[in-house]
Amino acid sequence: MNLLTILKGIQYKGNASDCEIADLVYDSRKAAANTLFCALCGAYADGHDYAQKAYDSGCRVFALEHEVALPDDAQQLIFEDTRAALALLSCNFFNHPANDLAVVGITGTKGKTTVTNMLRSVFDGCGILSGVIGTIGAFWGANQEKTVNTTPESYEIQRLLRKMADDGCKAVFIEISSLGLKQHRSDGILFDTAVFTNLSPDHIGGTEHESFEEYAYWKKQLFKQCRRAVLNADDAFCAEFKNELTCPVVTFSMEHNNADFAADDITFIRTNKLSMGFTLTHDGISDSCTVGMPGIFSVYNALTAIAVAHGLGVDKQTVFTALENAFVKGRMEPVAVNGDFDILIDYAHNGLSFKSVIETVKAYNPTRMIALYGCVGGRAQVRRKEMGMISGALCDLSVISTDDPQYEDPAEIAKEVATYVQEAGGEYIIIVDRAEAIRYCLGNAQSGDIILLLGKGHEEYMKVNGESVFFSERAVIEEYFNRK
Repeated sequence: MNLLTILKGIQYKGNASDCEIADLVYDSRKAAANTLFCALCGAYADGHDYAQKAYDSGCRVFALEHEVALPDDAQQLIFEDTRAALALLSCNFFNHPANDLAVVGITGTKGKTTVTNMLRSVFDGCGILSGVIGTIGAFWGANQEKTVNTTPESYEIQRLLRKMADDGCKAVFIEISSLGLKQHRSDGILFDTAVFTNLSPDHIGGTEHESFEEYAYWKKQLFKQCRRAVLNADDAFCAEFKNELTCPVVTFSMEHNNADFAADDITFIRTNKLSMGFTLTHDGISDSCTVGMPGIFSVYNALTAIAVAHGLGVDKQTVFTALENAFVKGRMEPVAVNGDFDILIDYAHNGLSFKSVIETVKAYNPTRMIALYGCVGGRAQVRRKEMGMISGALCDLSVISTDDPQYEDPAEIAKEVATYVQEAGGEYIIIVDRAEAIRYCLGNAQSGDIILLLGKGHEEYMKVNGESVFFSERAVIEEYFNRK
């Protein structure tokens, strides 16, 4: 693409030539002839320090915040903020793919991953090809790519949006983190809908946010670049968000907060799989709904999906049907078994998430609550204590195994966790080999048991001694039943 076309509408200082640019890069290792190198200033490194390396690799066009010592044939284009510039340059380079899609941004302290993936599940179930960009990767159709951050760099977002649009996607759901907003990763996108799930203190300190006020400030910025907002009326900060918005606002609630989409008559269903039932009221009309995932938060997520889909013109009954079959890989994900017990796979890997998942599932009154998990090597011991104490207090049996031990001995980690389970008065068994531990749970399951496989979630690998070794809980379960 012509450099002047890439720069169209963007303010900068310097003289740009009429040359062709094959790609934009912000990693000097990817620099080559006919690329534009954008020097980003990060928490630990300054891209300006790598401009010479990019030049040596053949790059001659540079997006900078200040001039650097380079040979005279280098075009140095100066921007006020290169992160903001990269976002707009990428929009131009990929020909504004957001204009070809219904783009929905989801922000909040908790729930972004589950909501985005539930929305994709629902829209695909409605026959509307959609994509997701977020924590566990980018997914559309049969395609999948890894992502580095919850909200990738702006160049990666625009590249993925272009791929999704070209492959026939009609909607894309993006997790928008506060840090992503602060670093301009979603600049240049006019979101069809922006969703607020909830807000609580997080990501404060270090290289992220100086205070909760700053954290909340950046969350709010998403709603300055959207056509419509969908807000959780039950969150304490909803009114604060709503008061600052100028776009149309739609709310959802389970607590009778005069919301546009309200859920009542909540029921916990355990027929074939763990799910939730509720009555939806919208525009004075009530409908019975079922969402094929367990827990109160699944009702909130379903309300979000219904509100977003309604705003995008999707038929309500079509959404209801899709919700019955909705699931999110690795988030309270049910696994089909040949038996009268239930298995769920979840990514919970700290004390808070353990407590949330276990208490959610206990509402279904299992005969026994069994948690299988390990603790990651090289992490703070306090996490091991929290996980052991919570599973010991809330579960009938803790099956202590392995989870990404890295350079630690998984048997020693398991022994340490067992002391905390025992301290909490819980029963436990140590089976270090995770596949063997799963087979133990399957072989000893009783009628009405609920077995939670915690920690791995969507992951299908085990990190051992610096390497990622293939490991799939789903494959272990499938193999077990195929051999019986």
